[in-house]
Amino acid sequence: MSAFNIVLLPGDGVGPEVTAQARAALEAVGKRFGHTFAFASHHIGGVAIDETGEPLPAETLEACQAADAVFLGAVGGPKWDLAPKRPEQGLLGIRKALGLYANIRPTLMHKPLLDHSPLKREIVEGVDMLVFRELTGGSYFGEKKQSATEASDLCLYTVGEIERIARKAFAAARARRNKVSSVDKANVMATSRLWRETVIRVHKAEFSDVELEHVLIDSMTMHVLRNPRAYDVIVTENMFGDILTDELSALGGSLGLGASASLGDAGPGIFEPVHGSAPDIAGRDLANPIGAVLSAAMLLRHGLKLNAEADALDEAVANALESGARTRDLGGELGCTQMGAAILAHI
Repeated sequence: MSAFNIVLLPGDGVGPEVTAQARAALEAVGKRFGHTFAFASHHIGGVAIDETGEPLPAETLEACQAADAVFLGAVGGPKWDLAPKRPEQGLLGIRKALGLYANIRPTLMHKPLLDHSPLKREIVEGVDMLVFRELTGGSYFGEKKQSATEASDLCLYTVGEIERIARKAFAAARARRNKVSSVDKANVMATSRLWRETVIRVHKAEFSDVELEHVLIDSMTMHVLRNPRAYDVIVTENMFGDILTDELSALGGSLGLGASASLGDAGPGIFEPVHGSAPDIAGRDLANPIGAVLSAAMLLRHGLKLNAEADALDEAVANALESGARTRDLGGELGCTQMGAAILAHI
């Protein structure tokens, strides 16, 4: 029997609802495989601002630094849109503090949902992509200036930041279909030219056996809809990755299906569904918990190195969908709690 300490950051909106289902799934996996998960909940985002005045309280950060893994629900909402401190500052802050520079987002089509995709079945069937988004650089973290008449966000990347995310993407491709697509805007942006030059150098020096192609971000947003099966591993910078992965999440027919892992070289990772706080349905038990449960599977796999346990949770989601379980965003009638229960029944 193994024991693990997991910090839960339910956050705002539907975050607490989907976090509860992820926790229940982890507890069920622990019972099946003989592991003990000790959970501790802490504030982040808007609820943290309301409670403490800060989007990332020191107590929350300290707890996360001491944990084996961190699960996050969602942050943000219109309540704080014009506030001096924003919930998203807590999310950016914890990523930086924990050194989580690699955001991994899989796009995998579930067979029972092929006809629910907005694209034709023959386009999306067999899609299996893994996006590596650089998470702690670029314009999201660069110096920001704003006056009454102008504003700027500095987009800054160093060679070291590009090298480390490129290495993770190439290493992952070796275990998959051996192809990396590097996405940039090298025809316009200086940071993208450095990005491309660095990726090429890392490829030649360390991963020449892996196929590499370069795609401009504006072209890529079209290609992944016209022929998504052509892509295996995608690596790109922070803002491009944020936009591209939200686009890819729509292939399955719902943002509620997407999972993610944010990792560094040491210490705990953060695992979270890619959907936002969805304040319009918060507190109504309508959220789709699948993205949260699949993020819990990534927590098991990448955070705790429990691969068999992660497989079991992935399979439980697949079997629940195969049995016909659907939330409303997928054309069904189940609520968040009911969908969670349907998944638990297959663990």
